[in-house]
Amino acid sequence: QVQLVESGGGLVQPGGSLRLSCAASGSIFIIDTMGWYRQAPGNQRDLVATITRGDITNYADSVKGRFTISRDNAKNTVYLQMSSLNSEDTAVYYCFADQVTGGVTRRWGQGTQVTVSS
Repeated sequence: QVQLVESGGGLVQPGGSLRLSCAASGSIFIIDTMGWYRQAPGNQRDLVATITRGDITNYADSVKGRFTISRDNAKNTVYLQMSSLNSEDTAVYYCFADQVTGGVTRRWGQGTQVTVSS
């Protein structure tokens, strides 16, 4: 079993920056794609960004140019650097990791709140 622990959320003013981290631990074996989704109140969970083990990245159009995803494979950790934040970025951010053990199982973190407000 893989456990994902997120950190770095909080309250930030519009235009500010935050860095989220998500560390995987447990019976990891191999982790392929990692990434982040977010869910605002009343909305569905939407993709924010993904990164493969080979560092190929993908971003939602709404965050391109403002957010940067990266990972440290040695630490089984994925990061999300967020800048130029606005109120529409307010949401619970969930990280995920695709664990490879024969098949692929997506593991989820517990979520971390990001609030953009003055």
